[in-house]
Amino acid sequence: HSFLVGYTWENINKKKAKETIAKFDTVAKVDAALADLRKYWDTLLGNYTLDSGDEKLDRMVNIWNQYQCMVTFCFSRSASFFESGIGRGMGFRDSNQDLVGFVHQIPERARERIIDIASTQFPDGGCYHQYQPLTKRGNNDIGGGFNDDPLWLILGTISYIKETGDFGILQEQVPFDNDWSVARSLFDHLSVSFDHVIKNLGPHGLPLIGRADWNDCLNLNCFSNDPNESFQTAENKSEGTKAESVMIAGMFVIYGQDYIELCKRLGKTEEAARAQKHVDAMTVAVKKYGWDGEWFVRAYDYYGNKIGSRENEEGKIFIESQGWCTMAAIGKEEGMCHKSLDAVKERLDTKYGIVLNNPAFTKYYIEYGEISSYPPGYKENAGIFCHNNPWIMIGETVIGRGEQAWEYYKKICPAYLEDISDLHKTEPYVYSQMVAGKDAFKPGEAKNSWLTGTAAWNYYAITQFILGIKP
Repeated sequence: HSFLVGYTWENINKKKAKETIAKFDTVAKVDAALADLRKYWDTLLGNYTLDSGDEKLDRMVNIWNQYQCMVTFCFSRSASFFESGIGRGMGFRDSNQDLVGFVHQIPERARERIIDIASTQFPDGGCYHQYQPLTKRGNNDIGGGFNDDPLWLILGTISYIKETGDFGILQEQVPFDNDWSVARSLFDHLSVSFDHVIKNLGPHGLPLIGRADWNDCLNLNCFSNDPNESFQTAENKSEGTKAESVMIAGMFVIYGQDYIELCKRLGKTEEAARAQKHVDAMTVAVKKYGWDGEWFVRAYDYYGNKIGSRENEEGKIFIESQGWCTMAAIGKEEGMCHKSLDAVKERLDTKYGIVLNNPAFTKYYIEYGEISSYPPGYKENAGIFCHNNPWIMIGETVIGRGEQAWEYYKKICPAYLEDISDLHKTEPYVYSQMVAGKDAFKPGEAKNSWLTGTAAWNYYAITQFILGIKP
């Protein structure tokens, strides 16, 4: 027997509903449709296949991780049970990151997405933090000012070019803020993305954080005492700010180098040389002002005080700057990367994954914002934020410690967590945004599965860095 369940908006005219029913009104038609569906997924997931001898690894890489990347690409965070639904829209940052796990599956859709994302950028390189997928226009309610956002466009575009060899996308005319009267080539969009960082530097020569960087809950210009205010949109003390992000600095070095390589391939030698000077200057700034002796500082606050330092009572070390600065190999020759990752192992690693910061915040710090409002061990306050664990995995491969990267991978990979499913709670084949950290009531319990950048970053880490297959 075959049972068909559906819904139509046409309450009076049932024509479309009847046409759909007719497609599946016999067992033979249903069997044929299922065969077509199976063929579709076999083709989609067959572009990258692994036969490692490890059944759990093969299952994740060949099926479930790629499937989750597809779902996350389609919906970003806009259809999540855990987020605010359609009002949230598609994230500029989120959608660019999702590309790295999806681009090999349907490159033409990735190309379209890049153009859509770039079309919400401003002429100065800034961008809307979110946009609506149906109108493809920026979300005015959220606005911009998240100073990591522009760099993600370089990641998304270069990932697409590496996979496809389609340099022609760089000549596509793309509007700013969907205004075709000020359209320029996609390459020019990448250039203003690069320049947005160097035009927004703080007193240490490090990037100003704006409303936040990747960690939306580190709100260094918010200073909110009003429970009704959004931490992400309130900027109560932004004028004269000294709040800088070492994480964005690491990003700038990585994607700045990608931008330089792209310029060289295009014969833009003068632009490559100009960009190299800024990347070199940022590397020097991180070594001088972003190093705390044993690990990388996370940021500087509004007043110019260190965050993520031995000088702090709580939140002495954060995962983000350790990941990005070691991925960028900043200070590798001087031993900084090894020391940084050793500190991660000592201070942030747990049996269930790597926590975001340590020690956890136990009170509200108005100069830090939302991160200190969560209970210890949850979300951005010392939770195991699975999205950023791959940054440490990649960092470990940069310094040649592949076995340690592999151990970190298995700690948050669903296929290796089946024995603790009663604790883990979420689906044993899907990555979750967060796992409760060591300070939580129930360490190891996962939350917010499916729509998370964890999917793309873990696929990126395992395929291109741990397994080492790069386009």
